[in-house]
Amino acid sequence: MRLDKWLWAARFFKTRALAQKHIELGRVQVNGAKVKNSKTIVPGDEIQLTLNSLPYKITVLQLNHMRRPAVEAQQLYREDAAVAAARAQQKETDKASRISAAYPDGRPTKRDRRDLDKVKRSWE
Repeated sequence: MRLDKWLWAARFFKTRALAQKHIELGRVQVNGAKVKNSKTIVPGDEIQLTLNSLPYKITVLQLNHMRRPAVEAQQLYREDAAVAAARAQQKETDKASRISAAYPDGRPTKRDRRDLDKVKRSWE
């Protein structure tokens, strides 16, 4: 089965075109080697991929040519527990860094902007 089609069927990507793009950019490796979209995969292959700057390391268990519900798609592969834990840690770190951003509650509202304008005018 083609790698791009399997990644789409396993629900890592919404479309095959997105899967193909990630493979071409070198974000997907099979058994430690950079591959092309048409790479034929078989059960037992290890796939390392980077998705949204987060690492995944999965082992192919089954092949399925059709895109099925997420519960069934998760049975197509087994994920490495250490990489999953590292990914969860990285998500928590990213979340903590967003809290200390300039606007932790999002963009200033119109009311906040008016208040800022008043402060700026008083300095002039």
